[in-house]
Amino acid sequence: MINILCYGDSNTFGWDAETSTRLGMDERWPGVVRKILGDNFNIIEEGLPGRTTVWYDPVMNLISGADYLFPCLSSHQPLDMVVFMLGSNDLKQMFAASPFDVFWGMERVLKIAYDFKSDSNPTAPKLFLISPPHICAPKNQFAEMFYDAEEKSQNIGKYYRQLSDKYDTLFCDASEITKPSKTDGLHIDEKNHKILGECIAKQIMEYFK
Repeated sequence: MINILCYGDSNTFGWDAETSTRLGMDERWPGVVRKILGDNFNIIEEGLPGRTTVWYDPVMNLISGADYLFPCLSSHQPLDMVVFMLGSNDLKQMFAASPFDVFWGMERVLKIAYDFKSDSNPTAPKLFLISPPHICAPKNQFAEMFYDAEEKSQNIGKYYRQLSDKYDTLFCDASEITKPSKTDGLHIDEKNHKILGECIAKQIMEYFK
């Protein structure tokens, strides 16, 4: 059994902007990956709305992705691969983070997994880095929350490609194949979850072939 951890924010959790609920298990992208890969793969979903790379969110009372990652890896070991899609929430106005700040935050996250070894996990897991979908004209409560984030989000992909090269990860730029819902400008819908899941599953199959 190949164990794969999917570690992300609300777009891994499967938040549906249309209904303000969670998409079904087989509708969100980790579930799409699970269906395609089949019984020899165990897909572990760790999507948390609001999760950042390294910033503590005092409003949502959330620790950062970096702070929670080591216990998460330890809990789900042994792991063959960890798939990351983080960075969008770093662009909230409250953090005043630049795309380069997100780059440094994501590197800290990757390094924790890159160095992760234990008796149960003697070899560090392979890493898969996904650059998140762009933020496009955020609406409703997100308009103020992500003020000035649209342009910043468009510059994350180039930095994540550098990280992918440095840490020898699999890589996907979700902004090249998906678009956020027009309802809130932040979350991808069921159709785009399917597109993203199919792309990720294909790369995983090729790696473990």
